Amino acid sequence: MKAEWQESTVDGARTRRWSLDAGQCPELKACHIAWLGLDSVYPPYQRVRLAPSGSYFLATLAGEGRVWLEGRWQKVTAGSLCLAPPRGLNAFHAVESQTKPWEIAWIRYDEAPWTKPMVGAGSPLRLGQGAEDFGRVLRGLRAEWDGDCDAEMVRHWVALAHGLALRRSSAWRSSSRIAEMWETVASDLTVDWKLSSLAAACSVSAEHLRRLCRSELGRTPMEHVTFLRIRRSQDLLAASDAKLDAIAPQVGYRSAEVFSRAFVRCTGMTPTQFRERGH
Repeated sequence: MKAEWQESTVDGARTRRWSLDAGQCPELKACHIAWLGLDSVYPPYQRVRLAPSGSYFLATLAGEGRVWLEGRWQKVTAGSLCLAPPRGLNAFHAVESQTKPWEIAWIRYDEAPWTKPMVGAGSPLRLGQGAEDFGRVLRGLRAEWDGDCDAEMVRHWVALAHGLALRRSSAWRSSSRIAEMWETVASDLTVDWKLSSLAAACSVSAEHLRRLCRSELGRTPMEHVTFLRIRRSQDLLAASDAKLDAIAPQVGYRSAEVFSRAFVRCTGMTPTQFRERGH
């Protein structure tokens, strides 16, 4: 992904989409859901969102696609559930050579900058389970909306979808020590965190911590440190006019240049571009 890439929405002739937004369905707005849907897509289907206002959930029900995660395109297949936080690069596309559709279910939230987002610093990035549940619930909502459209039943289906999102966005159910360690890291990002010091902070081996992070966050421990630093820098960029030389050391980077490279890799834009967009 390049910093000069622009936001884009491409469907193509064969793509079939069903979606529902908060303007149509008040029950969505009550859960801070802006939009949700079920898509059956083929190339040239593509979405690029540079800094969306809300958390995003993308469940692959069948076929495969590509999602931008941790600075590179990664393949997602049936059963994969991807999560993306607000105000960060969000991009995905159908595979050029595919002959079968990429079937996806998705939910996008609308979250004010001062609220705690659904997908936050402790949320996973990618899970190998949960996609089927999102598919079943969104298909149930679609059947009700296109059928009887009973308001009470719609409310129940939306509540189920929101409940699944809450469950899947909460990591570290298996270890409070890991959660406490990440809270410590987030509270002082100026520390030169290493894999060994992270493991020592939660009294596990480095290899065990690596496996846990891969399983519950979808990223390595050091990738998560970078994630936390960039998320914090976004808050600092939005809240002040401080120069990059001042912000970089506050989030653990030795120079504005090193900080800027990491920021572009994670968000798809430079810190200056992020600030100019008013986020």
